[in-house]
Amino acid sequence: MIIKELDYKKYKGQKYQAEILSDRYLSIDPKGEGFAIKWEMSEEPLRITLNEDLLSDWLEDPVAYGAFEGDKLSGMVEGFLEKWNNRFRIANICVFDEANRRSGIGTKLMETILKAAEKSGARMVVLETQTFNFKAISFYKKHGFEIIGFDRYAYSNRGPEEHNMRLEMGKML
Repeated sequence: MIIKELDYKKYKGQKYQAEILSDRYLSIDPKGEGFAIKWEMSEEPLRITLNEDLLSDWLEDPVAYGAFEGDKLSGMVEGFLEKWNNRFRIANICVFDEANRRSGIGTKLMETILKAAEKSGARMVVLETQTFNFKAISFYKKHGFEIIGFDRYAYSNRGPEEHNMRLEMGKML
């Protein structure tokens, strides 16, 4: 497995697909003057298919790295420095094939993008995930990220019922 910078011209706009399967979700419910946050087991498995583009137009001067097995792109990570607040945002990190997950590819990609974030001079690294993505949240925590915010209705007006709320996670550099 080789991690190398992605050729912007070659990969910009290329589509990728990944599936998220989870047996639990992070419940974030109003309680008193604050919120109660806890893991809940799902009655049935939560399965979401993501269809995304690499190096989307909204990214500001992005950097992107790919995990390659020969010529095959097995995973990728992309991010950029948010100049207005000096935070480095990881826009996407994904190991495409479920069979390759938990093999160290994600860790190598994360280590690579964290080095790029440090090199950029950012004060911290932030990313977004969803409350139903137990494996991703666990992965990010393993790499030193903590929950720094959430939005119960970022994706729809039924976010809490759908167990699909935006979760912001961050790590100080």
